[in-house]
Amino acid sequence: MRRREFIAACCYAICAGTARGSNLVEPHMHFTPAHGISQVAVTLDACMGETDMRILGPLIENRIPVTIFATKRWLDRNPATIKLLKEHPDLFVVENHGAKHLSAVIGTGRPYGLVPAGTAAAVAQEVRGGAEAITRAFGTTPAWYRDATALYSPDAMAVIGSMGFRIAGFSLNGDFGASASARMAHKRIAGAKSGDVIISHINQPHRAAGAGVISGILALKARGFGFVHLDEVAAMMATS
Repeated sequence: MRRREFIAACCYAICAGTARGSNLVEPHMHFTPAHGISQVAVTLDACMGETDMRILGPLIENRIPVTIFATKRWLDRNPATIKLLKEHPDLFVVENHGAKHLSAVIGTGRPYGLVPAGTAAAVAQEVRGGAEAITRAFGTTPAWYRDATALYSPDAMAVIGSMGFRIAGFSLNGDFGASASARMAHKRIAGAKSGDVIISHINQPHRAAGAGVISGILALKARGFGFVHLDEVAAMMATS
């Protein structure tokens, strides 16, 4: 492992360990495909900022379905991408990443240094605002929610569940919050196992990680993997 990649991995591990040490929950999620079939579910977070066309373009060209978790902030800034996603409803299912990209944490904890929602009412507002933005943009009702850090306080999870949303976990972190090198992101994603739910980012076109995200996905395709949306695997998934 190269020095820069080692540092990125260590920083992520330290932050994750600190967050877990504060009794926050990072939901693990994977699924069991039918016997003899190799499949993964790719989930791409669109937190804020721009669209990484290095990823989106090849996904369309190769007809690879993914689930995108979009915030209201990102949707407001990317109307051209919304139009493009709507042209390919078979490929892209857009789910709820919140209104302002806040952590679903009740209290004052700041996972990864990000501002938490803080109260149950603020968690509900964040979830509701994200859902309403998706419905306005796509005419669909999201069923899944992922917060800003994929870490949750248990009481916030209860609020989200009471609103009718499933919380989207993952089993493989592909790009460490878009901080990985292209080489590291490629290696991690290309090495996925059947049944993995992969998390990466599609909103950082100026970072190296995106190049590795798409090359890793295409490497899986070359290995014969199929790709499924989260709503397709809900009945097969195992969570912990």
